[in-house]
Amino acid sequence: MSSTYIYGIASAGHPSLPDGAGGIGEPPRTVRLVKEGGLTAVVSDAPDDLRPKRRDLLAHQNILAEAGTGGAVLPMRFGSLAPDDDAVAMVLAERAGHYHERLRALDGKVEYNVKAQHNEEAVLHRVMAENAEIRTVTEANRRAGGGSHEEKLRLGELVVAAVQAREAQDAVTLRQLLEPAADAVSNGPQSAGWLANVSFLVDRKAAEHFLTAVETARSEHAHVELKVNGPLPPYSFVEPGPSEPVGTEVNGPADIRP
Repeated sequence: MSSTYIYGIASAGHPSLPDGAGGIGEPPRTVRLVKEGGLTAVVSDAPDDLRPKRRDLLAHQNILAEAGTGGAVLPMRFGSLAPDDDAVAMVLAERAGHYHERLRALDGKVEYNVKAQHNEEAVLHRVMAENAEIRTVTEANRRAGGGSHEEKLRLGELVVAAVQAREAQDAVTLRQLLEPAADAVSNGPQSAGWLANVSFLVDRKAAEHFLTAVETARSEHAHVELKVNGPLPPYSFVEPGPSEPVGTEVNGPADIRP
């Protein structure tokens, strides 16, 4: 028997859930609705060989996009599974209060993910201008025809330390610049090459204001390159973050598993 694949959770009164649409899988599995506790889970059967293939990732996103046209939906991350529909209904009943709270909090909201990295040449010029010791050692090495191995090593260590300090500072500055234009903020996992990976919850009607703040950050910090992805379903805010406390600690809907 196939597991149940979960796309998202909405209120039972949601007007435009894609019941009967084609979801993930080849051929596409038919989307159906599981209702319990005033909530509806948008689900389908799960393929036995479920993998993050491009076709299935797009199908997952398309179902959520269609569902989101008529109201708030709590988006599940790709690969969210339950043993069967009864298990989904049980979770809906057990966590009805939490899901209703999140649906109210996320109604009309979208997510923008912002990743930042340094322009290598620009940041080197910046740390050189800011750090007198680096300038002194660089000039001494230049006068000495390049400097000894130890002097070159020392200069390299100074530059690395200064760039790392600048990365930490720029990550904080970026969040401070963009946070006022958002309703909530969620730090994403750190990954190589990025000094910041932050998601912002933004009112759909105020998206232009947020994007203007991003452009201001770009212009004021030319040594930082920004990559913006959105608007997205608010994946990072299905659970409340530190800035949005609720009464009890909960596990995410994406943790529904066999």
